[in-house]
Amino acid sequence: MSAQPSAKQPSVKLTSTDQSSVDQPTVEAPVSDKPLLEVENISIHFGGVQALKNVSLSLYPGEVLALAGDNGAGKSTLIKIISGVYKPSGGSLRFNGAEIELREPQDARAQGVETIYQDLSLADNLDVGSNIFLGREPMRRVCGLPVVDRPQMKKVAREVLAKLDIVVPERKLGGPVRVLSGGQRQAIAIGRALYWNARILIMDEPTAALGVPEQRKVMEVIKGLRAQGVAVILISHNLHDIFSVADRIIVLRRGEMVGMRKASETDGDEIVHLMVGDEYADTRAGA
Repeated sequence: MSAQPSAKQPSVKLTSTDQSSVDQPTVEAPVSDKPLLEVENISIHFGGVQALKNVSLSLYPGEVLALAGDNGAGKSTLIKIISGVYKPSGGSLRFNGAEIELREPQDARAQGVETIYQDLSLADNLDVGSNIFLGREPMRRVCGLPVVDRPQMKKVAREVLAKLDIVVPERKLGGPVRVLSGGQRQAIAIGRALYWNARILIMDEPTAALGVPEQRKVMEVIKGLRAQGVAVILISHNLHDIFSVADRIIVLRRGEMVGMRKASETDGDEIVHLMVGDEYADTRAGA
């Protein structure tokens, strides 16, 4: 007799949108006036290098917060602190108003924080279901012995991709994910995070290696996440992507926060100016 699978059912249902490209998002009020995440005066140094200095931000349910900045500005370092990879030298993190010390990524996941890095952290030789359950496989009993419940994993894979409105042919669903397109692989990484009840989803350059149609699809997925109350932190060098989905934009330069703007109240020129600073702008003007 088979036991019930141990995997949790996802709590987030996504809806697709008919819009393929939007220059400015409609900025809606957050689902709650209480932040999910508060970063207060976070600093970190590596040896003699100050990577972040007194950075503070807040993130609300149903909000897309973009982090902008040039290479080396501290964006990736900041999200690694929020996701429990790095321990800050100073400052604090609050989740739902309670101060939490993150000792490892699992502590962040326990708070509902899931991170999708540029490499997606997929196992290329495994199928979609195996990647969704990686390390947390559901089990069933056959002749009294525990075995991995692969039919359940395949069923969940279909459901997750359907909710993200991503089509993967049945013949590829059970094959290695390395044969899938960049957009399909990105969707698997997002679906995995949502299946495990992500409340805060951090996305590092989600469209960097994608073609234009796939970029638009990822932006639609992010809008769907926002509509369902998931908070998203988005890192991107693509200002069009940022302005198409972000509610607020935080700009980092050399490890410090140099500005925060509502996406509806700024433009690309101002964001670029904040990213490069007056010194560079004056140099360019005098050239």
